[in-house]
Amino acid sequence: MPSVAGLLEERELAARERVEALREKADRVLAELAEAETDWQEWLIARQRVDEVLSAPRSVEAGGVDLVPVERPCGSELEPGPEVPAQVHQPRAARAGSIVPVWRPGVSAAVLAVDYQRILTALAERRSGGDGVMTCQEIAAVLSLELCPASVEGVRSKMKRLTGRGWAVEPSPGRFTLAGGPSCGS
Repeated sequence: MPSVAGLLEERELAARERVEALREKADRVLAELAEAETDWQEWLIARQRVDEVLSAPRSVEAGGVDLVPVERPCGSELEPGPEVPAQVHQPRAARAGSIVPVWRPGVSAAVLAVDYQRILTALAERRSGGDGVMTCQEIAAVLSLELCPASVEGVRSKMKRLTGRGWAVEPSPGRFTLAGGPSCGS
């Protein structure tokens, strides 16, 4: 018959081996996490650089082009921005997965991907009916999306992107409305 001390040693050895195996596994996962975070940060920086390039005014090589100041929404007020040529060419219509450009006068919602256009339309319709402020859950419901966390978070992500680019504002946390300049049909 085995002794109590022997049984305790066996259990202790098994527990120690399990801890060591889990530590090795955790070290591998932490190494993978560090690599994934680095990769993510590199993509984030790349996207930010592209956003900077796309939102910067283009230099005009042809002489005699009048430059006009562009006003960008900042909260509920407009602040002066960089000067751009007086003739602003309308960018082509966007496709799904494309970058949301910074709003400026003369740019219509047609440059946005269809999902973003639908969100702006919902906000515009709410604005015409009164308040114009909506939560992400309300927007998801208007868009006939399934009211599950994934859908609502997808709408929230799009709203934060639209807010960051001047198409919408967030007057209170989690509640969004159209910015002063853009409108769905402009």
